[in-house]
Amino acid sequence: MISRNDISTIRSLQQKKFRIQYGMFVAEGPKLVGDLCGYFHCRLLVSTQEWLSANRHFKADRIECVSRQDLEKTSLLTTPQDVVACFSIPHYDIDLAGTAAGNLVLALDNIQDPGNIGTIARIADWFGIRDIVCSKGTADIYNPKAVQATMGALARVRFHYTDLEKELSSIPANIPVYGTFLDGKNMYRENGLKGNGIIVMGNEGNGISPEVGRHVSHRLFIPNWPEGEKTSESLNVAVATAIICAEFRRPG
Repeated sequence: MISRNDISTIRSLQQKKFRIQYGMFVAEGPKLVGDLCGYFHCRLLVSTQEWLSANRHFKADRIECVSRQDLEKTSLLTTPQDVVACFSIPHYDIDLAGTAAGNLVLALDNIQDPGNIGTIARIADWFGIRDIVCSKGTADIYNPKAVQATMGALARVRFHYTDLEKELSSIPANIPVYGTFLDGKNMYRENGLKGNGIIVMGNEGNGISPEVGRHVSHRLFIPNWPEGEKTSESLNVAVATAIICAEFRRPG
């Protein structure tokens, strides 16, 4: 039987300090929980009896069948689904220079919106980018809103939080570091956008910070169409990430 303390603990995972304290994050819904269960250690699974009866293969340290009423008390969603799971937060190591020498890596500089972070995880997953390096000021990918927005991509994309400016300062000159700027070069006219290097995406309102920007070796610009016409002031950072990643994956 799930206790009030259990419900309180799960609901507390909305806050980063408690995610750190317990070393857990929460995910909800059959699809998302199903995607994550094979990749992360599940410490607590809370579901209706109907869902559990149809999904007996799921493993967790502890499984609790609850009434719909108790599930609604546990859920962080406006419309609760059939299952809530608490997973251990993973810890990954990365050799950024070594990884970027042979692969594309995304770097996020102080992106604030959890929905954007989760969507960027999905974009990275779609385009085969397995590592995302984040500044310490970037929103937490284990925020429940971010986790839900990943739609399961969190299972295949590793997030690393670090001193981004310091990490980029040690990248060898032969590894390209790309970033988007209003005074950058039209990316559609740039030849040789490679399948390796680091792509930096900046804050929703301020773009890439000066501290990080000075380590960008290739300044790019996503032009509007037709060029020079009055249009929206800017693109959503997740949309911009998708456009850039698609261009890097273009054959030839």
